[in-house]
Amino acid sequence: MPANLTPQYFETEKKLKTAKTPQEKRIILEELLSLVPKHKGTEKLQALLKTKIAKLKSTAQKKPTIAKHALTFHFDKTGAGQIILIGPPNVGKSMLVKSLSNANPEIGDYPFTTRTPYPAMMEYKNIQIQLIDTPPITPEYIEAWHYELLKDADGILFLVDLSGPSPADIIQTLLAKLKEKKIELIAEDQEIPSGFPVYYKKTLIVVNKKDLPSAEENYNVLKKALESKFNPIPVSASSGDGLEYLKERIFSMLHVIRVYSKIPGKKVNLNDPYTLKKGSSVMTMAKTVHKDFSQNLKYARIWSKSKYQGQKVNRNHILEDEDIIELHI
Repeated sequence: MPANLTPQYFETEKKLKTAKTPQEKRIILEELLSLVPKHKGTEKLQALLKTKIAKLKSTAQKKPTIAKHALTFHFDKTGAGQIILIGPPNVGKSMLVKSLSNANPEIGDYPFTTRTPYPAMMEYKNIQIQLIDTPPITPEYIEAWHYELLKDADGILFLVDLSGPSPADIIQTLLAKLKEKKIELIAEDQEIPSGFPVYYKKTLIVVNKKDLPSAEENYNVLKKALESKFNPIPVSASSGDGLEYLKERIFSMLHVIRVYSKIPGKKVNLNDPYTLKKGSSVMTMAKTVHKDFSQNLKYARIWSKSKYQGQKVNRNHILEDEDIIELHI
């Protein structure tokens, strides 16, 4: 079967000859993959492009290295998802990370206290979510590795200071700066558009220092300026006000569910859930538990908060948050 590749595909393919960095090549290859017609005649081509993309990703995910004066950082994802914190200087990112987790990052009242990315784990109910604190960004100062961390993240926390000057202008300027690098931050309830090479990242705008006298007025000005594109979350990293609600919003943004595996004849352990993407099926969970379950699964029983109380379901049944699944092989 002919591939029937489009003229747009061949034009994009020419860009590979002039690409200078692995990141540029990865973006072009991902764009090519999106342009390939999806049918049997292009299966080998699709596989080849995916292999090349995977190799470039693997190269980018090596341990931090120093090459001349350039640093590269990568953090393996752990927990239910990886959230990157960004924001201008002195907005309280490190204090927020400390308040949300058991981590102890360096905190100071001077700009650029955080000099390298700092990982931490945030507990939410019975799961953990990975937070990565990063050095401040400004329109004039964004490191190349900042962009790479954002591209691989599951979500973004964009923190600004309600007591600072023109937080709305800061947000709009930095959003535009990231967009220049093909990274577009969108609200957590917005559908992610399809197609490359733009990296769309679900984002929460978090406004710190809500406990200061002028905070409410400044918050209303900011919300109006954002024109409903984002629903900013006011918090106080120092007092803890609003942090539980922020955790809920982070969990919701990740678009994951918690499901529990039950061994037949035994009680279920509700302290150790599997985290899966929303829309996952019984078979998805079976593959996550063990490959033998996916290969030999006969049926499953399900308990849920509302509808099911041990009924049999097939392998294509779509799971909901806090479902209890008993796999039978």
